[in-house]
Amino acid sequence: MIKRGNWNSRIGFILAASGSAVGLGNIWRFPYTAGKNGGAAFLVIYLAAILALALPVLLAEAALGRATGKNPVGAFKAIAPRGLWKSVGYLGVTAGFMILSYYAVIAGWTLGYFFKAVSGEFNRLTAAGHDAATMSRHGFASFTSSPVLQIILLAVFLGLTIYVTSRGVSGGIERWSKMLMPLLLGLLLLLMVRALTLKGAGAGVAFYLKPDFSLITPSVVIAAMGQAFFSLSLGIGTMITYGSYVKKNENLPASTGWIALCDTLIAVTAGFIIFPAVFSQGMDPAEGPGLVFNILPVIFAKIPMGQVFGAFFFLLLAIAALTTTVSLLEVPVAYFIDERGWPRRRAAWIAGGICLVFGIPAALSQGSVGFLTRLPLVNTDFLSFWDLIWGNLVLSIGALLIAVFVGWIWKSGNALLEITRGSGRFRPAFLWVIAIRYLAPVLILVILLSKILS
Repeated sequence: MIKRGNWNSRIGFILAASGSAVGLGNIWRFPYTAGKNGGAAFLVIYLAAILALALPVLLAEAALGRATGKNPVGAFKAIAPRGLWKSVGYLGVTAGFMILSYYAVIAGWTLGYFFKAVSGEFNRLTAAGHDAATMSRHGFASFTSSPVLQIILLAVFLGLTIYVTSRGVSGGIERWSKMLMPLLLGLLLLLMVRALTLKGAGAGVAFYLKPDFSLITPSVVIAAMGQAFFSLSLGIGTMITYGSYVKKNENLPASTGWIALCDTLIAVTAGFIIFPAVFSQGMDPAEGPGLVFNILPVIFAKIPMGQVFGAFFFLLLAIAALTTTVSLLEVPVAYFIDERGWPRRRAAWIAGGICLVFGIPAALSQGSVGFLTRLPLVNTDFLSFWDLIWGNLVLSIGALLIAVFVGWIWKSGNALLEITRGSGRFRPAFLWVIAIRYLAPVLILVILLSKILS
């Protein structure tokens, strides 16, 4: 029997799981999603969703993983060997493939922009205001429209992901997370200070912190919920898998609380970087997926030692993305190890190869191949459509089913026994039971129905 891995320490689990949560979901996806959905109004809903819904589901996933010591499929089979509940695990494994396939495309952009920064290309963005914005957009469009470059960057990033995952839980995932996550946080704080001192940054802060509640619509609530689940890697079994490597004597509520806090702080910090910069340059905060790649080069062009800061930022952004892609790949890898008996290296390379195949359409959808840039019927590009399906709908469906399973099938009482193992008393136990059995399922279901019927 193939031996499963374990985290060597509590901080290793926290940093690895935070690395899964902290990445492009916070620094790429959160700012443009907030920008498209009212800024501060979106932020209010997002924070509420993290506290009332995402955190209880995060704890439920981690408890389910630790109790069974299995991947998502194995975890559901262990609790409910009969019936269709194991299908939720298979949905999680499939979602891990699909999300990684397009997430690695965006991650590849960070590598490409790292080399652009090192080469001094950002230094040419010296014009002020609209001219700089136009130059940056043009450069981004040209960058993403090269099919060979996009596929190379996708393959390189998946190769890095496969390498780390193949090294094991403690020797690969935990070791890299401990080294790289603190560096990312430090640089983000420095960039936030610089962004807040830009001329005109106050308008961006107001957009971000002064909510106009008239802007809150069902679509804004849906977007905030989807971002909360996407950001914390919920609904696809990532935290079930990572929880399965946690030792029985670890304080699970405290660890998951730190994970949620770290994830939220990074997302909020990213907003304080992006929105002041957006408004200082007269750009549109609702620009979309290219927001980070259009805005940050302009900032680096205007600050002292911008080339150095730009190179380090995109390098560390790539590192943050790597910790997330590793967690996404770990879901199918753990499935192949547990359920199929494959050695880790084989599982990592085959799962990574499958993701590469599915990632090519997303890589070619930003200008390389015409019909992929504007899909019939849905009227959007393939990457954005894939993000809508897997990064919004499937994550929410998975979180809904996990909440129902833990609260009603496994039973919240059994889950609490696992949650309190190693932590003693769990003070908000009653609130957690209410959230996991009633609040989370009802609100997620309402949001899903609103999305489907809209």
